[in-house]
Amino acid sequence: MSTQADHGHELVPRPEQTPDALRAALAVVDPGRLPEMQRTKDEAFAKAVEWQSLSPVRSWVLTWARDIEIARRPDLAARHARAKSTLEHEDPAIARAALRELSAVLDEAMKAVHA
Repeated sequence: MSTQADHGHELVPRPEQTPDALRAALAVVDPGRLPEMQRTKDEAFAKAVEWQSLSPVRSWVLTWARDIEIARRPDLAARHARAKSTLEHEDPAIARAALRELSAVLDEAMKAVHA
């Protein structure tokens, strides 16, 4: 686990970007997604073999590192949930604002895992 900036209460430290570390962190912050993680990992590794490239594996690692970053930080998780809940709002302005907020949350999480 690595050090990270202080974002208030964090459920677990930011995990290293390895499949085992990501899986262990997900088991704490969002265990219901473990089957999804395994399925997408299997798909990424199959593509890596087929394409003879590590690109699908790296993409899998970054996607899960980003999602775990959101889940381990209640501030980001709350913003993410609020934005997702209003994405299909009947008022287009509210839906657009939700999309912008969702994008901002995803960007913030991705920047954190790249730090």
